[in-house]
Amino acid sequence: MSRNVSEQLLEILVEAGVTQVFGVIGDALNAFAQAIHKHDEVEWIGVRHEGNASYAAFAQAELSGNLAVCAGTVGPGALHLINGLYNAKRERSPVLAVTGQVPVGQIGTGFHQEVDLTKIYDDVCDFQAVIRSPEEAPRLIQRAIREALSNGSVSRIELPADIAEMACEGDDYLQPLFRSRAALVPDDAQVQQLAELIRTHQGKRISILAGAGCRLARDEVIALADKLQAPITHSLRACDIFDHDCPHVAGLTGLIGNPSGYHAVMNTDLLLMLGTDFPYTEYLPHDCTVVQIDSSLPRIGNRVGVDLGIHADVKAALQQLLPQVESQGASEFHDKITGSFEDWRREMRQAADPSRDHEPLHPQIFARFINEHASDDAIFVVDTGTITVWASRYISFHSDRRMIGSFNHGSMAVGLPAALGAQLLFPQREVWALVGDGAFTMAMQDWLTIANRGLPIKMLVLHNSSLDLVKLEMEVAGIVPEKDVLEIDVPDLADYSRWCGAEGVRVEHAGDIEAAIQRAKQSSGPFLIDAVVTNGELSMPPKIKMEQAVGMAESKAKQAWMALSGDQVQWNNIKEELAAYFDSSDD
Repeated sequence: MSRNVSEQLLEILVEAGVTQVFGVIGDALNAFAQAIHKHDEVEWIGVRHEGNASYAAFAQAELSGNLAVCAGTVGPGALHLINGLYNAKRERSPVLAVTGQVPVGQIGTGFHQEVDLTKIYDDVCDFQAVIRSPEEAPRLIQRAIREALSNGSVSRIELPADIAEMACEGDDYLQPLFRSRAALVPDDAQVQQLAELIRTHQGKRISILAGAGCRLARDEVIALADKLQAPITHSLRACDIFDHDCPHVAGLTGLIGNPSGYHAVMNTDLLLMLGTDFPYTEYLPHDCTVVQIDSSLPRIGNRVGVDLGIHADVKAALQQLLPQVESQGASEFHDKITGSFEDWRREMRQAADPSRDHEPLHPQIFARFINEHASDDAIFVVDTGTITVWASRYISFHSDRRMIGSFNHGSMAVGLPAALGAQLLFPQREVWALVGDGAFTMAMQDWLTIANRGLPIKMLVLHNSSLDLVKLEMEVAGIVPEKDVLEIDVPDLADYSRWCGAEGVRVEHAGDIEAAIQRAKQSSGPFLIDAVVTNGELSMPPKIKMEQAVGMAESKAKQAWMALSGDQVQWNNIKEELAAYFDSSDD
């Protein structure tokens, strides 16, 4: 019996290891969905919004390194995929988008729902397989998959409605999918040059700034830090590589960093940037020797002037370097930095003590107890906003824990759909989604999907009815945060969760926090914690620039004047911030 192009596409995806496709069905995708329905090895995961489909696919690709697939139909359906695909692009995760298109004969006529998707997707995709005949389909489909996998990027397949149902051709071009096992090894002379640079800095301050490119080189980085007695500062994406309990770790730098991580980078004589394209140039030094090792040549020197750039995988480069480096003995700089990090961790634990029972609650207390009770192989999906601060500061991503999010694209509403993708990929692992109420309500329609499937996702929603990070951004810029701009009307989310068919609990008292987290952990189905928290908790960077201090002072002065002039909203805002700071609910 002859196969159609949609069935041929599905067979190629199965060969590539695809077992799930996330999307919303409709017209041009009907033949593709019917092919999935008849195939035992692939499951169609219907979601309520295509944007959630692309985030779910991102999560699977990021966690597995394998191809993940999302789908959207003609025009609007395909457009909805864009944001999650941009997230996959920025995180360098291999995702394939299958999009519908109007029949070939109607392209260019302004047909109903027609969109020039090639133009729209040009920036987000490394490759677009625009299929205009059954004969070319297999070659273009396989090329799209190879591009996504080899580059860690997004590819798209455009399938017009009429071609999707045509008899397939070109089977002679079908072939096994070949995966690269190659390692990018460094130039010997450059490794020797780096070893010599290290020797010339013996007895001086040496620091490591490590990124997600070190995921396969964790042991080598630690071994190098041990030999050099160099503190390891890491990027946000590397939190689950160099966790709080990892030897030599100094923590994060950047806008959500901590003082030890900041000083380790800014006060060094030799900075080794390993597998990172750290974007915040104001948190990088410009008066020391800088070496950068990266598998992407364009990223070397992208953020700061580099004295030596080595184009190689970090693991391969360090394996060659380590035998050429001698142990340097004790370092006062190293001990001071790592000691400062331990002092900071003790301060953080005190700040997250449940005895601080101010109401609305301190959000970091929830993060502390999740850290204590989550399993050693838990997957944490962290949304964008102040929740990123609390997660990175209070959760140690040790053992086999993983953390994913929208750390480069910086989009809200990644948490819920990425948790969906993660739980379907790893049904036996704990999945914790940590989100703000603004992010949750952007994607809350697919809590229904999670509830209907009975997926045991543990969802923490920090409920302060405010876009808290935006509030801080406005204040730093000297702007008075206005209630009608920042506040959002959020219902009782525990009630909403129960309405969807899942469990939910609303937590308003510090004494109930740990019990709620234990209940979530023990639940065999989806569980939502509606955490009523203060919006007065400040999350300050490790170094406040003069213009930030001036802006904050200006904003606070304006708020105080407005409060004294009778503005009740600003008076309530000031009272809540003071109460949160002094941990008192007294008026």
